[in-house]
Amino acid sequence: MSATDVVVTGLGATTPLGGDVASTWDAMLAGRSGVKALTHEWAAQLPVRIAAELAVEPSEVLDRVRLRRLDRCEAIALIAAQQAWADAGLGTPAGEGTDPTGVDPERLAVSIGTGIGGIITLLAQDDILESSGPRRVSPFTVPMLMPNGPAAVVGLEFSARAGVHCVASACATGAEAIALGYDIIRSGRADVVLAGGTEAVIHPLPLAGFASMRAMSTRNDEPERASRPWDKARDGFVLGEGAAVLVLERAEHAAARGATVYARLAGAGITSDGYDIVQPHPEGAGFVRAVRKALAEAQLTGADIVHVNAHATSTPTGDMAEVAGLRTVIGEHPVLTATKSMTGHLLGAAGALESVATVLAVRDGVVPPTINLDDPEEGLLDVAAGKPRYQPIPAALNNSFGFGGHNVALIFTRP
Repeated sequence: MSATDVVVTGLGATTPLGGDVASTWDAMLAGRSGVKALTHEWAAQLPVRIAAELAVEPSEVLDRVRLRRLDRCEAIALIAAQQAWADAGLGTPAGEGTDPTGVDPERLAVSIGTGIGGIITLLAQDDILESSGPRRVSPFTVPMLMPNGPAAVVGLEFSARAGVHCVASACATGAEAIALGYDIIRSGRADVVLAGGTEAVIHPLPLAGFASMRAMSTRNDEPERASRPWDKARDGFVLGEGAAVLVLERAEHAAARGATVYARLAGAGITSDGYDIVQPHPEGAGFVRAVRKALAEAQLTGADIVHVNAHATSTPTGDMAEVAGLRTVIGEHPVLTATKSMTGHLLGAAGALESVATVLAVRDGVVPPTINLDDPEEGLLDVAAGKPRYQPIPAALNNSFGFGGHNVALIFTRP
């Protein structure tokens, strides 16, 4: 690998399947669903009463005093970043003292995004304002609700001084934040970037809003079977929450400190449709261009891509449009999976968590299963349905799309 290569040396996550990467990955390979019926009193009035909530509450990891100053999306971003930092063996934060595994804070950056941000704080504090007046509103309200809050919290935790960035591109956010981290390292601005996404918006308002768009599954009586990408009976996505963070590192820097490398981030492609605020381009033109850009950057062709972790959200139109685009730009041969069948749709964190799954697929030589695929659509490519598929994976693609016409393609290869 060259000095400008970007590698993945650490992974962290807290998800509907587990409180860390290991438990989440084990659950994925076992084909377990994290979708459950909502038991909150407020859920009874909603047309959608299912979601994929966190398997481990932030209060089990962070102390109560700290949590009072963090929105839920900030707390879980911090948890995922702490895990990724430790997993990368980076030791003392910001390389203080003589720790050889540390990082010069001037060469450490953060790129963590969120699609919606601290809406739970915003709505809760508005309730307090209306019921008790302005003097009862928390002084931490603004730092808790601002979209750059998660990135800022992580940057402060590790004394990052090469830039702290917040991407907000709806459901493409996590992937675009990783692509930005890739660009930051290749530009020479940083040696290490904590990159990923976070989202925590399981609340009546977002649920009601998505339900009004008829974008969500209403399979309330069978929550574990509700998220069913590519299945003829799919009726919309299932809302999830969680965070995932990757440690991206300049290959030469990782080698100098003896870091273990999971995979190489070989290429990234970002495009926009310029078509509609919520509907994707009907021919997937923007998505195809993103994949082509990523392939060109990775110096690969479609024939090199063995596995695709698809965006596939379980919506009636989007799933097969993506397949058509993959057939055009990659071919008939890759083995697909849709891990949203198990995790639900984590919105701004989806692309980051699916990047973690793609990295582990490359490392372990296994395609995680797509569950609930009982009656596949005609014209579907090869899918690891119901059980994992074990095979060598020298190169894999992760796709993410978002409202506003955002398209991101990431290619991971063996190191």
